[in-house]
Amino acid sequence: MSPQERQRILEALLFATDIPLTYSRIKDLVGEISAEEFTQDVEALDRFYQDNGRAYGLHRVAGGVQLATRPEFSFWVRRLLKDRLRTRLSRSALETLAIIAYRQPIARAEIEHIRGVDCEGVLGTLMERGLTTVGGRATTPGRPLQYVTTQDFLRYFGLNELEDLPRLKELQGLVEGDPNQVQMAFVEPQAQSEPQTLPAAPETDPLPGSQP
Repeated sequence: MSPQERQRILEALLFATDIPLTYSRIKDLVGEISAEEFTQDVEALDRFYQDNGRAYGLHRVAGGVQLATRPEFSFWVRRLLKDRLRTRLSRSALETLAIIAYRQPIARAEIEHIRGVDCEGVLGTLMERGLTTVGGRATTPGRPLQYVTTQDFLRYFGLNELEDLPRLKELQGLVEGDPNQVQMAFVEPQAQSEPQTLPAAPETDPLPGSQP
C-alpha cells in the first residue's frame, strides 16, 4: 500500500469518527502499518491542510489524533453548536477532578480529607460525565474504591497524555480559592506536612515515533 493510499484511508477514517484514532486502532483497521508510517501519514496530512489554508487540521489528544477545526474559527463553531455544548463544571467538581488527576488512583476518603467536605455527589457527577471511573480497590483496611481519570477526561481538556497536565505554579494561577488545596493535590499523603516541589514533567511524544 502506497503512502498516498494510506493517507487517503486515514483521512476517511478521521472524517468518519468523533473520537481520537490511536495507532493501535488504525493498525487493527488498516492492517500492517508501522508506528513510523502512521506518524509520517499524520504529519503529511497536517502539512497538506496547513499548506492549503484549510479551516481544520489534526489535533493530538487522548493518545491519538482527531480532525478538528482550527482555534481561530471557534467563535463560529460555538454559534453553530451552542445548544449542544456541555455545561461547565462547577468549582467543586473542578477541584475534585484536579485532585483525582494529580493523585490517582485515590480513594474517596482521601479526596474528602483534602477538600474538607463530602464528595459523594460530586464524584457521581464526574462519573456520569465519564470524566472519572473506578480504577480498582486500595490495599488498606476495607479496601475502598479508588478513582482515576478516563480518556474522556483527556478529550474534555484537550490533553494528549496525563503528563500534559499543568504544573503546580501554572495551576495555582488558574484556580480561585485557597492555593493550599491545589498544593495538596501534588503531595504524597504521608508527606503533606513537608515542603514539596513539583518534579519536572517527563518529555513525551504526542504520537508514536514523532520527533520533538
